[in-house]
Amino acid sequence: MGKLQETTIQQAVEAFQHFRRVADDFEVTRVRAIATSAMREASNGYILTDRIQQTAKIEIEVISGDEEARLIHRAVSDAIKLNGKRAVLIDIGGGSVEVTLSENGNIVSTESYNMGTVRLLKKLDGHKESGLSFFNNPNRPFALLVREYAEAARKRIDLEIGKEKIDLCIGTGGNVEELGKLRQKLLKQSSSEVLRMSELQELIERINDLSVKDRIRKLKLRPDRADVILPAAIVLQLIAHETGVKQIQIPNVGLKDGLLAEIADELARGPQLPRREQVWSSATRLGNKYGFDAEHSNLVAKLAGQLFDQSKELHRLDEEERLLLEIGALLHDIGHFINTLDHDKHGYYILKANSLIGLNVRQQEIVANLVRYHRKFPPTLEDTGFKSLPPADRLIVTKLCALLRLADGMDISHTQHVRSVALTKKKKRWELNIQGRGDLLLERWGLNKRRSLFQEIFGVELEIT
Repeated sequence: MGKLQETTIQQAVEAFQHFRRVADDFEVTRVRAIATSAMREASNGYILTDRIQQTAKIEIEVISGDEEARLIHRAVSDAIKLNGKRAVLIDIGGGSVEVTLSENGNIVSTESYNMGTVRLLKKLDGHKESGLSFFNNPNRPFALLVREYAEAARKRIDLEIGKEKIDLCIGTGGNVEELGKLRQKLLKQSSSEVLRMSELQELIERINDLSVKDRIRKLKLRPDRADVILPAAIVLQLIAHETGVKQIQIPNVGLKDGLLAEIADELARGPQLPRREQVWSSATRLGNKYGFDAEHSNLVAKLAGQLFDQSKELHRLDEEERLLLEIGALLHDIGHFINTLDHDKHGYYILKANSLIGLNVRQQEIVANLVRYHRKFPPTLEDTGFKSLPPADRLIVTKLCALLRLADGMDISHTQHVRSVALTKKKKRWELNIQGRGDLLLERWGLNKRRSLFQEIFGVELEIT
């Protein structure tokens, strides 16, 4: 129905109160609770998270499908060597399916599809044809219906994976792990950690021939697994087929394992910056998707990083903000894909619609606002996107925009004449000295046009030399 029922909310609150008592008994110092597909979509999910916060003092973090995929990828990378490999990860849940493309241990793309097992079961069983349920209509077998429903997603998946060879196909989720066990039980194989495509087809046929009651009785499946195991197997087969592999690896790890690994890292080394290689890889892929000028964008990112390092005395920001500035600089022009006119606004829309793997929602909001204000008017509270940011983040955006505008101005011609920049403090002013080839007259003109925000936000005079 799209919302959580009151009885469900009460049961969840009671469960979390129990979790809190157990955690207190064991003197737990670090608790992290995350929610996925159902809570992303429930119209009243905020009521549940608030009640749990008030009664159990546990804050629930509703994560995106991309963040869910990242944590699962983290768990898989600890179990299977992904370096030097091109891999596709398929995580099948109740509400959604996450398909992640990984190259050399980094996520390059992830997509979430609304064809989780419970969702498929409810959607396809909820329709009627000629007064008959799809399950009971011999002319429309359930396996065929699942394939038809998932066909549109298959085409998108095929486009995302591309033509390059896939080295590994990896399946995660409770249903996938159960299929591995059924491989042992029904096909008399020794391992549950690999599933050949031919074996998956045989399992689908065997499961399809059994009623839900027979699956419980003969296969010893839990009732809440027996009904969803068939759509899970079909979806897994459909996606794995697109990868061109002959077998699926089942590492028996999932979201909780990635979460535990991340918490362990934080406890051992303290909170970490977003993984630079992962974020950069994701941003570069997004830039390529929208046809960015890679040479210009990389130079602007490099110059922005230099300006950041040379002006720490003024902005007093840290390495997290430096990375956000570089990513904003890398993607500042992607709005040209829609239209050169107002490309700053178009770039903002693109960043709001596409996730960058490795950044949380707050960090991505900052990057989107950097793209929005890299030119023309400075950030303003008349803009709802900027106004919705917390005051501290508004200040971060404004400071970083001042640096991004200067960096972009140094390559206003997109000819990469400027090679390096030196921003230094003099007695009564700051001096920005640019080095490169040619007379750099156009670049100096661009900088003079764009220095006003720097002077206003930092309260200093800036001279261009």
